[in-house]
Amino acid sequence: MTNKKALIKLWLIFFTFFKISPISFGGGYAMIPLLEKAVTKKNRWVKKEDISDVLVVAQTVPGSIAVNTATFVGYQVAGIPGALAATLGIITPTFVIILIFATLFLNFQHNPIIQAAFVGIRPAIVALILYAAYKIGLTAMIDKLTTIIALISLMLFLFLPVHPIIILIFGGVTGVLLSFRRSVHKTKTYSHSKGSSVTGD
Repeated sequence: MTNKKALIKLWLIFFTFFKISPISFGGGYAMIPLLEKAVTKKNRWVKKEDISDVLVVAQTVPGSIAVNTATFVGYQVAGIPGALAATLGIITPTFVIILIFATLFLNFQHNPIIQAAFVGIRPAIVALILYAAYKIGLTAMIDKLTTIIALISLMLFLFLPVHPIIILIFGGVTGVLLSFRRSVHKTKTYSHSKGSSVTGD
């Protein structure tokens, strides 16, 4: 790849996340629908079925899910320069906006118009998060077992004071065990069918 093409790609990565960042009210989860559209449909940097894996990686390391996701996608597309471009793109608008808000908010936080705006923004954020959960669920819950894992995890969240990292570890270990069990089952089935064919001959 020539230097010019590399710079164009880095600029595209930066600008993509730069556009996502200021309209992602509510944090990382609210940005998931926008992120999915940008990286899977428009630019095709990540396959649609892999977006849930990217989010899992982003949640298993310290830091904001929005920044972690941007960094991971940027690295996947263009290595370390891509990770830096994506990270700068996602944090620059919010950094500037939060500075402005921090300066002005104390003077306007009790303004009726500002309070009314937040009343409308909060449920809109909930809708974005629910939509993101639905979209991810389509690729993450692919059979009965993965659906059961999701339901058990939800119950643990709702009714027990379990730390999120414990839920992630539970899901990861369960996935490994299920994969191991399936591979053993396939091996036994293959061996049995092969033995039957030999006996039949």
